[in-house]
Amino acid sequence: MYDSLFIYNTISRKKEEFKAINPPYVGMYVCGPTVYSDVHLGNCRTFISFDLIYRYLMHLGYKVRYVRNITDAGHLEGDGDSGEDKISKKAKLASLEPMEIVQTYTNGFHDMMKVFNVLPPSIEPTATGHIIEQIEMVKTILAKGLAYEVDGSVYFDVEKYNQHHNYGVLNGRKLEDLLNNTRELGGQDQKHGKLDFALWIKAKPEHLMQWPSPWGMGFPGWHLECSAMSSKYLGEQFDIHGGGMDLAPTHHTNEIAQNVAACGKHPANYWIHTNMLTVNGQKMSKSLGNSFLPHELFTGQHELLNKGYSPMVVKFFMLQAHYRSTLDFSNEALDASEKGFKRLMNALGLLDKLKVSETSEVDLKAIEQRFESAMNDDFNSPILIAELFDVVKTINSIYDGKTSISEADLIGLTSLLNEYVHNILGLKDELSEGNEIEPLMNFLINIRKEAKEKKDYATSDKIRIGLQEIGYQLKDSKEGTTWSKT
Repeated sequence: MYDSLFIYNTISRKKEEFKAINPPYVGMYVCGPTVYSDVHLGNCRTFISFDLIYRYLMHLGYKVRYVRNITDAGHLEGDGDSGEDKISKKAKLASLEPMEIVQTYTNGFHDMMKVFNVLPPSIEPTATGHIIEQIEMVKTILAKGLAYEVDGSVYFDVEKYNQHHNYGVLNGRKLEDLLNNTRELGGQDQKHGKLDFALWIKAKPEHLMQWPSPWGMGFPGWHLECSAMSSKYLGEQFDIHGGGMDLAPTHHTNEIAQNVAACGKHPANYWIHTNMLTVNGQKMSKSLGNSFLPHELFTGQHELLNKGYSPMVVKFFMLQAHYRSTLDFSNEALDASEKGFKRLMNALGLLDKLKVSETSEVDLKAIEQRFESAMNDDFNSPILIAELFDVVKTINSIYDGKTSISEADLIGLTSLLNEYVHNILGLKDELSEGNEIEPLMNFLINIRKEAKEKKDYATSDKIRIGLQEIGYQLKDSKEGTTWSKT
């Protein structure tokens, strides 16, 4: 459809031709996880989606600096400016240091990304590693007269900012509408306006994570972290900023305001947002009891699941929906994805068994053009997968002797499919690569170990029995736990 790459830009609410600021270099910033609990499926979908984008940009020849942060401080309960830090709260409950919580869940996050075959970013900065940069940004915004200090906390003045800039540029909403519809957030008694938000928060004596600043002991606001880290590693203006759509109304809106206030420039040219997950048509949430963690999806140990599904089947299922569409989990949809994934992998396994002819009925150039057209249309992975299944039919036809292919075309087709299936979609053949299950098994063994340490023997047994039912045996010894296929 397109010769160029087109990306849906949240700010313009339309697809725009992608033009890098400084080709062939591309800067991309994606808001990473707050590491106070196991990474949930919504996060996994976001990072799988941006992994696809990262991989395709590199396929097009761009040299991408991909920055994805770790939030390890400053993210308060309710996403506002009051309440307890999510990580500190978890640390207190577990009688651990906050950085122990951070390390545990950062390791778990990395393990899960490996299980899903998600490439690591170029840079993975942490909020606590950039306190100096955040303090400097607050000082700059104060000097510009767009923030004010009250009793050791510093707040961004939204209404003053909006006199010269459009605060609602990302979501297309006017300030009056935002003022009328905003809920009361913490610290309202100190704020000049309802929409004002904290850049720096005064810490109470009992707050576990706090740092010295010109305004006293405190900690940075959640929104400030990403502004400081993105500008440090990608400059005042860069190409792509992304995250889940839930971040757009407040977190990303405030990021833009902070960056513009600090340097007078809008940070990113293209804003990309991934959509939410639903289960049987309902929004996935803990309160509805319909949310499940990745390892529950792998083992099938959840009341809403009939069985477990491998990581690559789950990834394939996610890629069958466009990143801007809602993704609905159901047993039927997952079963269909499992069959489809096996069909695709079985067809790829036939490539080295095909007989070549002197003539060829395969139009390799047309296949490549269709693949490119799908991905150039806002990274349309479901269309690409549909095109791949058309090629699966061709492969089966060649195998059955009904279609001819030359040696050169077979080499070209094999290379093309490897590029799109393995290097762009990031899928691995779990059917033939036994070692690919290793990171997943290690992850589940660690989850079980944590459960046993907490004397949660019900969960420990669930994992052991669940793995046994799908053909994997765990063996405990003094040296640790090992696994084997039964």
